[in-house]
Amino acid sequence: MKVYKTEQIRNIALVGNAGSGKTTLAEAMLLEGGVINRRGEVTSKNTVSDHTPIEQEYGNSVYSTVLYAEYNDRKINILDTPGMDDLNGHVVSSLEVADLAVMMINTSNGVEAGTEAAGRHTESKNTPMMFVFNELDHENANFDAAVDQVRGSFGNKVTIVQYPVETGPGFDSIIDVLKMKLYKYGKDGGQPQILDIPASEKDKADELHNALIEMAAENEESLMELYFEQGSLSEDEIRKGMRIGIVQRDLYPVFCTCAKKNIGVNRLMEFIANVGPSPDCLPMRAIESGKEVKMNENEPVSLFVFKTSIESHVGEITYFKVMSGKLTESIDLINANNGSKERLSQLFVSAGKNRVKVPEMVAGDIGCSVKLKETKYNQTLSTKEAGTKYAPMVFPSSRHRVAVKAVNETDDEKVGEVLSRIKFEDPSYVIEYSKELRQLIVHNQGEYHMNILKWFFDNVHKIEVNFNEPRIPYRETITKSAQADYRHKKQSGGAGQFGEVHMIIEPYEEGVAPKGTFVLDGKEYKLSLRDTQEHVLPWGGKLLYINCIVGGSIDARFMPAILKGIMEKIEQGPLTGSYARDIIVYVYDGKMHPVDSNEISFKLAGRNAFSMAFKKSNPKILEPIYDLEVWVPSERMGDVMSDLQGRRALIMGMGSEKGFEKISARVPLKEMNRYATSLSSVTGGRGLFKMAFNSYEKVPADVQEELLKAYEAEQDDE
Repeated sequence: MKVYKTEQIRNIALVGNAGSGKTTLAEAMLLEGGVINRRGEVTSKNTVSDHTPIEQEYGNSVYSTVLYAEYNDRKINILDTPGMDDLNGHVVSSLEVADLAVMMINTSNGVEAGTEAAGRHTESKNTPMMFVFNELDHENANFDAAVDQVRGSFGNKVTIVQYPVETGPGFDSIIDVLKMKLYKYGKDGGQPQILDIPASEKDKADELHNALIEMAAENEESLMELYFEQGSLSEDEIRKGMRIGIVQRDLYPVFCTCAKKNIGVNRLMEFIANVGPSPDCLPMRAIESGKEVKMNENEPVSLFVFKTSIESHVGEITYFKVMSGKLTESIDLINANNGSKERLSQLFVSAGKNRVKVPEMVAGDIGCSVKLKETKYNQTLSTKEAGTKYAPMVFPSSRHRVAVKAVNETDDEKVGEVLSRIKFEDPSYVIEYSKELRQLIVHNQGEYHMNILKWFFDNVHKIEVNFNEPRIPYRETITKSAQADYRHKKQSGGAGQFGEVHMIIEPYEEGVAPKGTFVLDGKEYKLSLRDTQEHVLPWGGKLLYINCIVGGSIDARFMPAILKGIMEKIEQGPLTGSYARDIIVYVYDGKMHPVDSNEISFKLAGRNAFSMAFKKSNPKILEPIYDLEVWVPSERMGDVMSDLQGRRALIMGMGSEKGFEKISARVPLKEMNRYATSLSSVTGGRGLFKMAFNSYEKVPADVQEELLKAYEAEQDDE
């Protein structure tokens, strides 16, 4: 393969709803680009893109796949992305290195949930975009209706460059209003006849041609002046204006294909090669540290790793975009994230699991290497002189949680290893072992995303696992003052154990000073506040530990032991075993034994006195409350509101945003289990939400009663 210059490279990401034909189009592009000599089919499980066992079993893309094609002295790097929204992490990582998003539209369905989701990702990444209206041979294909839908969602920047003469089973001809020619294809697609536009279509084509010229001219002042002066623009001038508009996201060209019949694919590739932006047309990736470099082969070498995968018999594969310089075989680079040294002994361009060895690559190109030791996705490799470190990709926030537990405890360690491997290939999984909940929790994008995990455990690693609802990180606190004392006494020959502690506890409130006088159960307590320790608890809230001992009833050396006992009980609260918070403890009296008193005695006395006082202080369970924002189609507003009210949500406000109704609410985390699935069901997959922790609040009395009973039953089982 020849070495392509930066201006000869095109990096595209195929995005859109599942079933819109992305993988089929990629296959046709590889055929047109000479990478393959026969097209595979998704249904036959022989496409270059969906080559993994899970993709062949599921019948759709699960990972993004890196491909390439050579066309008209251009190298087109193609990233085929999954269409299921649960797999949006792969869309995000692909858009990070793509210079043009090719949005696939199934013309019989128009704008779908996946179309809207992919559109949001292109907008957040500011990625240039074009539309390909596919499956125009479907009996229900309606080009005009689909264009109206797309313009309704994406605005009047959507500009027709091609339209079909006829849709449905008879689709074989496309009118191109940039070329002002008719492209007529045979039954097997491939190379078309290029004909003059028939008289019956001339008026429509002229109208669309003039609209295209106006859209192109608007993007540069000199073109606009030329247009006013001449009344028209040449094809090259139109291309120039279109390229500027595409880069600025002011123009979204529309092309037509039937990918499975290879109709329109070669003209689409010609347009991408001629008009699509090269990598140096777009802003450089943000740099966190090190030398600022340009996307130029004369700069120091730097790479950004956007994807890693594992293949049997090969091992780890590292996919990167060359951000600057000229990359050659056996180059030594520094990982800017961890300081390790990496030698790229071999360079490849990738077409799925097939790789072609190349001697060098220049800035803007996408390639891969194998068996790097310390480098994975979201990391930068660069020369020592540059030390460049690029800003990491930010993946979508998790929308679903599940606790994973091996059925056989001996497999626990293997489960952790499997999850680490799966996350290596899909960073949108977040793996967390919660010490508090005593669970291994996987944060993911939804039930489909979770089912992929289950598939790997069942089919690849043969480990039986349970997927359970995660526990909720409740908190415990108190609402009134209480007094308790406890004597720990143990004698079993030789030295014994003795320690007695008297304490008062009360709720802690920010800004309220500790008190010196209490009246509890008709008895008045006057305390001398001698020493106050403030402990900010790692899980939120505070503990104030106040030494009120006078007269030496407890030696000062035992005070830390009492605190240790209290902290043990705070870490496993008396009500449900959850963390306790926001408590003031006054230790005001006690007794010692000259021989038998020791630290363990006072730790146990302090722990038990605290537990007794806690239960007398009208304790309450606190639950985590989250801020929730939901975007829904207006026609589904009532159903979504009804569902939220059933989840104890407090509606904080409503409004409109980007064609959707927006609901702001506060809702308990406990009620949000499987919400991603519920919202998708209610809104036909079009709903979107995000959550952020807000605060802890007291649970309702009936909920607290349920939690207490559940905890008691759990303790009895143990």
